Amino acid sequence: MRMLISFAALFLSVILLQLSSGAVAPLDALSGLALDFSTAQIGLLGSAHFVGFFIGCWWAPRLMGAVGHSRAFAAFTALGAIGLIAHMMWVDAYAWAVMRMATGLCVAGSYTVVEAWLQAKVTNETRGRTMALYRVADMGGSLVAQLMIGVLAPAAYVSYNLLAILCCAALLPLVLTRQSPPEMPAAPRLRPMLAVRRSPLAAAGVLVAALSGASFRMVGPVYGTQVGLAVEEIATFLAAFVLGGALAQYPVGWIADKYDRRWVLIWLSVAAMASCALTAGLQEGGTVTILLTAGVFGLTTFPIYSVAAAHAHDFAEAHERVELSAALMFFYALGAIAAPLVASVLMNAFGPLALFGLIAAGHAALVVFGLLRMRARPVPQDKTNYVYAPRTTFLIGRLLGASRDKKD
Repeated sequence: MRMLISFAALFLSVILLQLSSGAVAPLDALSGLALDFSTAQIGLLGSAHFVGFFIGCWWAPRLMGAVGHSRAFAAFTALGAIGLIAHMMWVDAYAWAVMRMATGLCVAGSYTVVEAWLQAKVTNETRGRTMALYRVADMGGSLVAQLMIGVLAPAAYVSYNLLAILCCAALLPLVLTRQSPPEMPAAPRLRPMLAVRRSPLAAAGVLVAALSGASFRMVGPVYGTQVGLAVEEIATFLAAFVLGGALAQYPVGWIADKYDRRWVLIWLSVAAMASCALTAGLQEGGTVTILLTAGVFGLTTFPIYSVAAAHAHDFAEAHERVELSAALMFFYALGAIAAPLVASVLMNAFGPLALFGLIAAGHAALVVFGLLRMRARPVPQDKTNYVYAPRTTFLIGRLLGASRDKKD
């Protein structure tokens, strides 16, 4: 218990970071609409975020090695705060894209510091409870961040300043903790083809997970306004997606541990296509109906990354887990960079339903590929534990690695 209490400062920093970074994407989308940005420009902001995120994942371990955990965390949160404050000082879509790269760097870098700190201090005895608390802090902060959109005025100094304050406040728990920072571990090598060699289906699965999650989170507010939702309703709309994903984690994890994970991925994708069709068919059914379909969409799409990751780790050796997690995150980042921009361009050309048409097409491709892969090799006899895998940093593999191994 003392060890878990000692992590309280880290978890508080995670919550404050989520409140800041989780709200900026929908706020940017609504602000862009208020400032007459095109749909494609709004999608570009989401893609820019993941470009910064990708760069930050690999710069962060090197910066930590040079200046230490606390100073690296301070540098990344400063970058995030600068990017937020500068929004209303230079109102231009392409300038905002650069600022969103800064917030992406902040998210990746700050989470890298937190996860490196956790994985160095956690033990096998406290790993499960630590990950449970980390999951609550991560998803709880994300859920509240979506709800904040209902009270943040689009394109307003005070809104971005409030998010910048929360970003700066995330500094305080970590830099004031009495816990000494750990020694810096070696950064994992980036070997993207390791994921393809271990499981081509898992690599495809995380790409489709990025297509679903990144496009919905980054362009979802535009969809909401186009189908008639008010700003406060868009906040609930996005929160319903996150809540649906959170509720799905345990039951999907139980099913994925009990049955062939390939079938689980296939049926999740079938359910995702059904939820896309349901959302498209009921877009004029009223606010409550739209919110319910968002929850169902989160329920069917959110767990796909964790199931795909678990399937890949079924074919990996223990010493490969960190680099495999990094490889899967690489594919997720690639998909997340492209998805918001492609979705926004399609919505601009074909209307709001194009968002779910794109996502449904991605899941249809995953179903076909999954059926083909089932003919390539049998299901593994020994499966790793299903583990909730947040798409935060390349270092998350170190924290999750031992949790995947079966205990006798």
